[in-house]
Amino acid sequence: MLERRQIQRVVDMALDEDAPFGDLTSQTLVPAAAVARADLVAREPGVFAGAEVFEIAMTTLDRSVTVTLHLADGDSFERGAVLARVEGPARVVLQAERVALNLVQRMTGIATLTRTYVEAVAGTGARVVDTRKTTPGLRALERHAVRCGSGHNHRYSLSDAVMAKDNHLAVIPDVTAALKQAGVDLPHTTHIEVEVDRLDQIDAVLESGVVGTIMLDNFSLDDLRTGVTKIDGRALVEASGGITLDTIADVARTGVDVISVGALTHSVRALDLGLDITVS
Repeated sequence: MLERRQIQRVVDMALDEDAPFGDLTSQTLVPAAAVARADLVAREPGVFAGAEVFEIAMTTLDRSVTVTLHLADGDSFERGAVLARVEGPARVVLQAERVALNLVQRMTGIATLTRTYVEAVAGTGARVVDTRKTTPGLRALERHAVRCGSGHNHRYSLSDAVMAKDNHLAVIPDVTAALKQAGVDLPHTTHIEVEVDRLDQIDAVLESGVVGTIMLDNFSLDDLRTGVTKIDGRALVEASGGITLDTIADVARTGVDVISVGALTHSVRALDLGLDITVS
């Protein structure tokens, strides 16, 4: 769950970055008594994410600013929809505008893209998940946006689970023995996942008896099907590597349980939202 303290930390950093000594333009040109009313308007259709983020970004500088949300996170909208309304001192609204838009546009872009991937695998039973390929400092917000798009989250950080990837395996002399020892040393609640890039690596991983998920990285469709058969329910099967909207449905139909898609966060396009302001 996205916590308010996580949002506030990001918003405070962004506001300080954008106006370290105040908004010189607004302070110079906009009357102190001016009141602004603004609508958050969609320039294209999508899936909303970041409602609380938008609200906190717009109200942090002055608690007298009010934000009325018209949609909840995860709601779909069409072009031209008014997603939220803001009212308050014009100088404050103008100063907070860019930070609020930057964050909610990125989050909404992630939610929209995620929903597209999820819809592409509908009916297959495969779960679409994100990766750690997130923007430094924004992981909590981006992971929340994935959930808003009906996707799921992978491990949050390096501290959450054991996940042995190819670079780990390259320096482990005996993979089976190392995994067995991990099963002894770790709490029983710790999930262990191992990435393999060849079918002949699977047996050594399964032999340990402690692995909960095996990631089949950059496998062909035929090898994915063979891998699923070989693992035979003894671990969850995750497909990863180069997954696109053009390929994800075929990957899902191989019988894998999880499909991880780095593109949900690392190369997403921010959705076009605008803040239409009137001042009185």
